Amino acid sequence: MRLVKDRHVVVGADFAGFALKEAVKKHLEERGWTVKDLTPSKDVTPMYHRVGFLVGSQISEGEYEKALAFCGSGMGIHVAASKCPHVHAAVCESVSAAKRASTANNCNLMAMGGFFIGPRLGKAMADAFLDNTFGAGYEDWRGFDDYHRIGYEECEHFDYEAYRANGFQVPNPREAELGPEPIGLAF
Repeated sequence: MRLVKDRHVVVGADFAGFALKEAVKKHLEERGWTVKDLTPSKDVTPMYHRVGFLVGSQISEGEYEKALAFCGSGMGIHVAASKCPHVHAAVCESVSAAKRASTANNCNLMAMGGFFIGPRLGKAMADAFLDNTFGAGYEDWRGFDDYHRIGYEECEHFDYEAYRANGFQVPNPREAELGPEPIGLAF
C-alpha cells in the first residue's frame, strides 16, 4: 500500500473537476508528493461516477491509503466512491472541513467541487486533509478517540441486513463517553 507518510496519493477527476485537480496535483508534486493521476487527459475523462468508482477502487484494493477526487460539486464523485468497500469519503468545501475529515472522521477519500472551490483553496484543503491524521489535535479531549473510533468501525463493518433485522438499531452497540470539550478548541 502506498502511504501518506511516504507522501503518496491517488487522484482523479471528471471534466468539471479537471482544472482543480490539475492545480492541486501540481501543488502536491511541488511539495514532494508522488501523485498517481487516474485521469491525466481532460479529453477522455469518464463520467463523474465512473471516476469515483475508479478512485475508490484504489482504496478498496489496498493500493493507496488516501485519495482525492474532483467533479463539479464533489457530491456525485463522493457518492460513487463511497460505493467501494472500505472507502470513507468526505465532500469538503473548506480547510476546516478537510482537516476534520482526517482528524475526526478518519476519512480516506476527499472530494472537491471545481464549480465551488478555487485553486488556492483546493491546495490548502488537500494539505489539511493529507497532512493530518486521525485524532490529531484532540489529544486532550477525554474519550474523543473512543467515540470516533466506534463511529468509524461501525461504518466500516456495517451490515444492513443485521441492522434491519435488529429493528434498525446497531446490533451490540458500543458506547464511549466524551469528556468536557477542551478549552480553546476551535473546531
